[in-house]
Amino acid sequence: MHTLTQLDRLELAPDVRAALEAAPSVTIPATRDELYALSLGPDGGRTFWVDYDVDGEVVTEATVTRCRNGIAVNYPEDYMRRRDPQCMVIADDHPTDKTRFADRFGHSFDTTRADTMAWLAHQDLVVVPFKAGGPRHGSPSIAIVPANAAFFATALVDLQGWVTFEELGDFSPRSILYVAPPFRHTHFDGKQVVVHDRSETLHEIFAYNLYPGPSAKKGVFSVLLDIGEQEGWITAHASSVRVTTPYDNETVIMHEGASGGGKSEMCQELRREDDGRILLGTNVATGEPYLITLSETSDLAPVTDDMTLCHPAVQDGSGKMVVADAEAGWFVRVDNLKSYGADVHFERAVIHPDEPLVFFSIDGVPDATALPWEHTLDSTGKPCPNPRVVIPRTMIHGIVHEPEPVDVRTFGVRMPACTSDKPTYGIMGMTHFVPPAIAWLWRLIAPRGDKNPSIGEAADAVKTLEHGGMVSEGVGSYWPFSTGTQVEAANLLLRQILEFNRTRYVLTPNQHIGAYQVGFSAEWLTREWLARKGGGRMRADQLEPARCALFGYAPKEMTLDGQPIRRTLLRPETQSHVGEAAYDAGCAILTGFFKSELAKFLTDDLDPLGRRIIETCLVDGGVDDYEALTPMYL
Repeated sequence: MHTLTQLDRLELAPDVRAALEAAPSVTIPATRDELYALSLGPDGGRTFWVDYDVDGEVVTEATVTRCRNGIAVNYPEDYMRRRDPQCMVIADDHPTDKTRFADRFGHSFDTTRADTMAWLAHQDLVVVPFKAGGPRHGSPSIAIVPANAAFFATALVDLQGWVTFEELGDFSPRSILYVAPPFRHTHFDGKQVVVHDRSETLHEIFAYNLYPGPSAKKGVFSVLLDIGEQEGWITAHASSVRVTTPYDNETVIMHEGASGGGKSEMCQELRREDDGRILLGTNVATGEPYLITLSETSDLAPVTDDMTLCHPAVQDGSGKMVVADAEAGWFVRVDNLKSYGADVHFERAVIHPDEPLVFFSIDGVPDATALPWEHTLDSTGKPCPNPRVVIPRTMIHGIVHEPEPVDVRTFGVRMPACTSDKPTYGIMGMTHFVPPAIAWLWRLIAPRGDKNPSIGEAADAVKTLEHGGMVSEGVGSYWPFSTGTQVEAANLLLRQILEFNRTRYVLTPNQHIGAYQVGFSAEWLTREWLARKGGGRMRADQLEPARCALFGYAPKEMTLDGQPIRRTLLRPETQSHVGEAAYDAGCAILTGFFKSELAKFLTDDLDPLGRRIIETCLVDGGVDDYEALTPMYL
């Protein structure tokens, strides 16, 4: 344990330093073990209640249960078990398209900031340093957390990597994260609120809740996006994996998409039935399963999980974008683990970890092993859809620790079922190759799609999704975490796509393909096929224009281990339970949604090429029109 003198070398604002000096105690843990022990409270008992005084009433914000393999953190309220998509507000005067604090709450942030510092000044505190963006390329930062919420600080440093003040030396923090949980009740009517206050050299995050998703996780993402916008690079909302075929050919695939779009799943093994076959899909009208056999599958070596650093320092000038992980640990959603054996390597890692882990919304029993498939029940009696575990990269089986050049960028979208009786936008075929211009459009919109489990939707979004509509997560699918403007983000993304011109762009759906419920099998089999094609190499005569221009091209055929994939999965309009009329109705829904969302980008600040691409969509251009603007690398 270090003393407050460790902070003397930091450049801190006067009100921050005053709060630290006035606090009853400030603990700077010397080791991760020390911080982990603090997570269970001063007595280190079996269960610790994280309580706060709220206007004279004791409110339990979280419970921390001591398990054999880690701590199980649970929140009494369902609402606190997932990120509120409307939690971000901006306190500064820098350019932004996000809601400003004053506009939402009717007054400046100054008073709330002063209240926050006054509250912190009366708390026992934990201060931890970290590097926003990971140990290698990250920016030195600190977090100031009430000591009874040390689990939050443990999760933060597990995500960003353990580092000490001695290792960092004298520095000015590039970001500071403050945590003041009871303000959710005293100032914000029970809502999750995360306030961002930016200057040219400092990005402050005020977290008024204890779920780490919007602050310790995505808040740090906001810092990276802010830095990247200033310096001209992007941290993508993506996973990436190196796929090695049975013939030792290697392909690196980077998968993007809105929350729930299959990023975590891209790094996961194929699911097999008990007899070893693979269930590609089940017809929702007839209940007929569609199974294929695959004797050998490729080896997977995860590169990144969610925050993918496209930093200038790792580029090699090859025309392929080189990526590295922006985190030292992963915030893995385990809702798809229902019982033992679904993902053996991952299960072994979290059940027998090298060091105790932090679990969220897992039904942990004191002094027993926390099991990743035993999810906490919501008040509805159903399992929480967003159970998580924070696991260091070093514990992930077969992980890649060095930067990797990307061969294929895939984009995933959650699709509802589409039938002739109930037409929807769920008409994407199993695999589509698209020109960079169309790839850019999908990233501008980033449709959230069907039944997203990762965040708590706003009431209007829930209503829209329930009625077969779409909700946009926005630019690059990282827009929910960006504090800047959409047009600047769109320009930066377009420049990135144009710069790395030796990349293939592919769309792949999950959940449904027309009348087939596919889960993530289509994504997994597309990954397998792309790798066996040698980085997705195609000849022009192997592709045909999709019926809906926004899907670019469909492969004329797709074969795995000598088994042709049914054409009805490649061209959903050929399904007997879909047909061309329902497909066209779905295309109209999709195209109309794109047009309505793209109009706002047509400002004087938009890149001229971006304007031409959007105008092509607005006039129902064909795939050849998009390809004329941005040639497709095959």
